[in-house]
Amino acid sequence: MKFSIGGSLKVAFRPWVEGLENIPAEGPAILASNHLSFSDSFFLPAVLDRKVTFIAKAEYFTSPGVKGRLTAAFFKGVGQLPVDRSGARGAGEAAIKAGIDVIKGGGLFGIYPEGTRSPDGRLYRGKPGGLARVALATGAPVIPVAMIDTEKIQPPGKVVPKLMRPGIRIGKPLDFSRYHGMDGDRFILRSVTDEVMYEIMKLSGQEYVDIYATAAKRQIADAEKAAKAAKAELEKAEKAERSGA
Repeated sequence: MKFSIGGSLKVAFRPWVEGLENIPAEGPAILASNHLSFSDSFFLPAVLDRKVTFIAKAEYFTSPGVKGRLTAAFFKGVGQLPVDRSGARGAGEAAIKAGIDVIKGGGLFGIYPEGTRSPDGRLYRGKPGGLARVALATGAPVIPVAMIDTEKIQPPGKVVPKLMRPGIRIGKPLDFSRYHGMDGDRFILRSVTDEVMYEIMKLSGQEYVDIYATAAKRQIADAEKAAKAAKAELEKAEKAERSGA
């Protein structure tokens, strides 16, 4: 991945990076990043010497046929780890277990605390489950990361990416060892998550919104649906008025 896709990304887009010295040369760490674009999971590993493991839904690795095998090979090659979303608590517990396994193996575990891509470029409230629980269960340092302008490269609906320079800012490691083993305390989980999100906000310069990105997406979808319904009603009224005339 680093010599093919990663090399091509660096040549074509020339991403700039600040704070590479904050990534340990060896040993486990958690990379907690904002999430602006699908490409975030490619640009960040491309600029690092070490492998970064993210999680991906298991369906990407089990699809049948030639296309399915190629998809599985691609995701394995770029460091994605399959997560089975079935079971009582679904992807949440599976993601936490996957993260702990990566850390125990001495690797770098990449995670997006917002849980999904930002719908409008702003930074949303971090979910207190995966990030904080992996950090407190393992004692691994958390390194805040800010992706810059990656959402502008390929906005939703655009097939051809725009050639421009995205940026990556890597902050200093955060030590939460004082809370080690307290991953069952929801107040501690929230405190740890909020501290990480604050550091990401400082690095990215994004406006912070104290709601979950999933809730924001629902609000946006509801507003678009309401606007569409209002437009349809207006058009209906105008049509009736013309018919009456």
